[in-house]
Order: sequence, then C-alpha cells, then structure tokens
Amino acid sequence: MAINFDNALGIHPQALALREKRAETLAANLANVDTPDYKARDLDFKAVLSQTLASNTRLERTQAGHIGGQSTVLGADLLYRNPQQPSLDGNTVEAHIEQAKYAENAVQYQASLRFINSKFSGLMTALRGE
Repeated sequence: MAINFDNALGIHPQALALREKRAETLAANLANVDTPDYKARDLDFKAVLSQTLASNTRLERTQAGHIGGQSTVLGADLLYRNPQQPSLDGNTVEAHIEQAKYAENAVQYQASLRFINSKFSGLMTALRGE
C-alpha cells in the first residue's frame, strides 16, 4: 500500500513554504529600511491559507490589454503595510515592527517544522510496527 503524503502531512508543507516566502519578504523590508520611497510589503497568512483550502482557482490575465494583478508569492498577494509613523522620504518600513513580525514568523516556521517532524515520526513508527 502506497503512502499518500498529501493526506499524511496535511497543510503543513504548504504552510512551511508560505512562512519561508514571508520571511524573505520581511527580510527585504528590513534590508531596505533606509531606501527612499521603499514600500513595506507583507503576506496575509490567514487569508492565503483559507484561500488555499477553499479553492485553488485564481483569476488569470488572458489578454495583453487586461490589467495585471498584484505581485504574488506562492499564489498569495503581497500587500503594502500602512506605517504608523510615516517618514519624510516616503519609506514605509518601520524597523521595530518588521523585526517583531520577522521573529513571530520564525517561531511559526519552527512550529510548522515540528508538526511535519511529528507526522514523519508517526509514519516511521507505523512502518516499523512498534
């Protein structure tokens, strides 16, 4: 009998990939903290996850004259963050907020890794017959 990893691991691999891309986006924000007119971006993890669970359907641009959508990462729209304290040079990155979001994302990434590790441990136990 073959093991279906999609059923065995659930949504955790997709969550891990999305957390990885969110970390890249937040790191780019931090790297551009002093770049004039740079706009901070982020992913809405909950919205993307619910969208992924509900449907894999996305609108597509079928003609060259159609308006393009927002830039996406793994099917998730990159959103602009509204600054609490706007800077005079047009940059919307607030380092303390980005650092907090990055740390929160890192903890959630580690949790996803632990969930996957636990799933694999369970599968290994079942295969060994212990």
